Amino acid sequence: MSTTKNFYREIAPLAAGDSFLVFDRVKDSFDFPVHYHPEFEINFILNGKGVKRVVGDNIEEIDNVELVLIGPNLYHGWELNKCTSKKIHEITIQFHNDLFHESLLSRRIMNPIRDMFNRSIHGILFSKKTAEELTPRLVRLSKLDGMDYFLEITSLLYDLANSRNQRLLSTYTVDYDTFDDYDKMKLVYEYVQKHFAEKITLEDVASVASMSIISFNRFIKKRTGKTFVNYINDIRIGYAARWLVEKDMSVSEVAFKSGFNNIANFNRSFKATKNCTPSQYREDFSGLKRIL
Repeated sequence: MSTTKNFYREIAPLAAGDSFLVFDRVKDSFDFPVHYHPEFEINFILNGKGVKRVVGDNIEEIDNVELVLIGPNLYHGWELNKCTSKKIHEITIQFHNDLFHESLLSRRIMNPIRDMFNRSIHGILFSKKTAEELTPRLVRLSKLDGMDYFLEITSLLYDLANSRNQRLLSTYTVDYDTFDDYDKMKLVYEYVQKHFAEKITLEDVASVASMSIISFNRFIKKRTGKTFVNYINDIRIGYAARWLVEKDMSVSEVAFKSGFNNIANFNRSFKATKNCTPSQYREDFSGLKRIL
């Protein structure tokens, strides 16, 4: 089954050299349209009773506290729904799907994590007890640094993997043939990641994929659901969103650093992707954000 063409692919603000992203914020609203991405995602929500969660073909209202693990490319989203809380605490952890290499996961001590990753293609809901027990550690994550940060997240993954009363959420599983072509698409992705701040032409990227322009246009649309221009812009907006939160840079500085040649085009593209202006995004996402 593959219905992801109806949802958008999120470009996570993780660069190739990053390990983890931890985002910690308290908001009075909580709406994330259904989307997917190749990164693993842990999502913790406190004070969110009544929020509607969508993971694959599973749709449920959440309790006051919940903790889920979303596997690569499994579509998911949240809606405010019946929640009336004005202090919804959300902590999101994202990490690359190849961060833990198979040679490491095959070691006996890592087997529980490997098994959990395999199950995460359905989405995993951890018990309320597990979520409550891990809350203090999750809240402290954004205050850690360096190797302490890395080791604590790895330790959390191990404790989650060994926790009791886990529940798989979706009967839907990902058909990986509908996602990244691990030959051509990987080459395209790596090229765009390296050159996104520069002028990138359709001819340049088609050449990287060893395809004609016409074939490449069909290919990129099929693999991402986007036109070539929109795909490039989404990656640029992903970096811009990261810098708006992390860096003390003006909106115009962020625009040019992320590859947009004029501020009007940047503002228009940003609003089309994020449903708000860059300034509003900086204000809305003013919680703690850490990338290692």
